[in-house]
Amino acid sequence: MEIQSQTPRAIDHLVLPVASLDIARSRLSALGFTVAGDALHPFGTENACVFFADDTYLEPLAIASREDCEAAAKAGNVFVARDQAFRFRRGEGLSAIVVKADDAPADDARFRTQGFGAGEMLEFSRLMRFPDGREINAAFKLAFAADLRSPDFFLFACERINALPTDRGALLVHDNGVVGIARIVLVEDNPSDFQYLLELGLGQRDVTAHSFGISVAAANVSVDALTPDGFNAHFGVTPSRQGRGLEGAAIVFRSRDIGVTEACLAANAIAYQKTGARLIVAPAPGQGVLFVFEEQA
Repeated sequence: MEIQSQTPRAIDHLVLPVASLDIARSRLSALGFTVAGDALHPFGTENACVFFADDTYLEPLAIASREDCEAAAKAGNVFVARDQAFRFRRGEGLSAIVVKADDAPADDARFRTQGFGAGEMLEFSRLMRFPDGREINAAFKLAFAADLRSPDFFLFACERINALPTDRGALLVHDNGVVGIARIVLVEDNPSDFQYLLELGLGQRDVTAHSFGISVAAANVSVDALTPDGFNAHFGVTPSRQGRGLEGAAIVFRSRDIGVTEACLAANAIAYQKTGARLIVAPAPGQGVLFVFEEQA
């Protein structure tokens, strides 16, 4: 399959389905992250995001109204339908990589033309409140890409109709010293089977193949798709698998000072494994996947 040449896309955020925002907030706060206030989507889901200085963020996503979610999924809301399917199969984890978009309709057309369109675009708006009292009516257009062979992972392009403030103040300061996301790690038995989906979604045709899988460089973050053995070799953990298909397995964070990170984890009684200069925290309720901390290069 020929993927048209594009400029590599920047990662916007990661979607992390969780059973409870309260549990996610407690866990992420104990890990040293500053968590934004709860925010409700108009289709029944809610989030409490963790924003970083590198203009990426985590979106822990929970169910606020099961009835609204079910109605939205029946009406063709891809975001909610895939979230419900993920929760049924996996519960918590990393379900989606989101890239920044300037023209979501063009992305939607490209995804469909290449055979990876995942359903109708989604447009919505919601009120966002910031700790300093600012309120913004944020509006979004989402275009979805997926591979039918990979039920537990998808990508989407997010176009912001109303730009969010670049200065998010205290929300960007984390006790653990984290300043951004360095790598996103997926697992699959034969990662190259899903190379085209990653190329298309990330706008990057320059894929590095190696003995552990493949690596694709987005504009700001590296995305690795590793075999289970490759994941174990990198992190000393055998990932939980539900069968074939890409599955989110780890997020590698950049810390301004790994000593600060380690002190924060220890002070909050967070169990971790130290491998060289890398700190590894096993998945837990409200976290979903392996968290890895490395010092910023």
